[in-house]
Amino acid sequence: MSEAKFRDIAQQIEARIDEGHYPAHSKLPPHRELAAEFNTTPVTISKAYKLLAEHKRVESFVGRGTFVLAPPSLGQAIQAQDGEGYNFSILQPCMHLNLSQVRQAYRDATEYLDTALLSYTEGSGHQAHREAGVKWLKHFGVSDANLENTLLTSGAQHALSLVISALTQSGDVIAVEALTYPGILAISELSNRSIVSVEMDEYGLCPKSLKRVLKTHKPKLVIALPSHQNPTGATMNASRKKDIAKIISSSSTYLVEDDIYAFLNDDITPAISTLAPDRSIYITSLSKAISPAMRCGFIKAPDYLIPTLNAHIRADIWLASPLNFVAATQLIQSNAALTLAAAQKAEAEQRQHLAKEVLGTHCVNGSGFHLWLPLPRHWSSERFTAEAKRRDITVSSGVHFSSDGKGESHIRLSLMAIRSQDQLKAGLLALKSLIETKPLPNVEF
Repeated sequence: MSEAKFRDIAQQIEARIDEGHYPAHSKLPPHRELAAEFNTTPVTISKAYKLLAEHKRVESFVGRGTFVLAPPSLGQAIQAQDGEGYNFSILQPCMHLNLSQVRQAYRDATEYLDTALLSYTEGSGHQAHREAGVKWLKHFGVSDANLENTLLTSGAQHALSLVISALTQSGDVIAVEALTYPGILAISELSNRSIVSVEMDEYGLCPKSLKRVLKTHKPKLVIALPSHQNPTGATMNASRKKDIAKIISSSSTYLVEDDIYAFLNDDITPAISTLAPDRSIYITSLSKAISPAMRCGFIKAPDYLIPTLNAHIRADIWLASPLNFVAATQLIQSNAALTLAAAQKAEAEQRQHLAKEVLGTHCVNGSGFHLWLPLPRHWSSERFTAEAKRRDITVSSGVHFSSDGKGESHIRLSLMAIRSQDQLKAGLLALKSLIETKPLPNVEF
């Protein structure tokens, strides 16, 4: 039997899953039945099923068979937990630091409302709001942003969905980091786009792997998070950005640069999109720096794509809420937004230090708002997440961030959603205790 035989069969089965031939939770055919269909042996089918299990597409049970796993949902990965317990799941700013100024910005916004702002407008939004967006973008390394190439969206998630909808079609391939933000995976799953993984290193997207993926799979888009990458925390330096820009510039693929955490960088370096301006779309928002509820996102795109993106914005939401952008514009133009962002950065640095102090050798990869925490061998991320939940601790399993089935040995911890550093320390101590506790062995019935 050739080594490629079971892998080829696994790919065919996976295609059937993606096409709905084998729906989520359905039982796959017995080994002998598929062996006859593929003119092979039950052992080969067993190897194919094992590979699919490693990629989190199926799950096998002794005596019951093999079943299709439902794709991870965004709701499972990111849980906005209220009430008691410790929420290490959702990435958001420490809102008590920003609350008074955000409240005041919305109070002040009402003074600017007139018939023009309360009516429809052409393009993605009002000129004054796009001017504020240009100022924000330029501050974080997008030097070529201007009124004509900057669009307004209802947050970065809307911007990602918009770009994927506008520039790809059902069945197209999108390349993403091997470990990536679950919102990207959710959009791709719901819109029937195929995902292919690009390997990563300490600086994020790996150039050699990107070249291979572009040559082999010819994706329509490559999506990358260059700053404090979610979930690994990797940040691209200027050299890596130049390498990625060079590869993208010589391809027919678009780069989508999701730089929502740029405000956490110590040094501002040129955005990749400024180095490959004809093939790159830059996305950011105020959700992490100011407030998730503000829903103010910005897209900077090549001039020739602006009419297409504008048309999709109009068909989708017509325009992002002017009320939110009035408040955001006052904060940006007064430089209060930069002050709030700097306060979040300082708080994040303090919390990273606290996490390293409490977790010690368990804490390996920490950056910005979160940690990418490896688990000891005696824990899988799914089982650890379930056990933590029973102790009123909400964490995010690594499987939800994996585009290639390799996130099962990690969890992601947000350090910012818990209100105080004292509460955070208590939660981290509880987590450390759980990490160092061996789970009871599984019992099969």
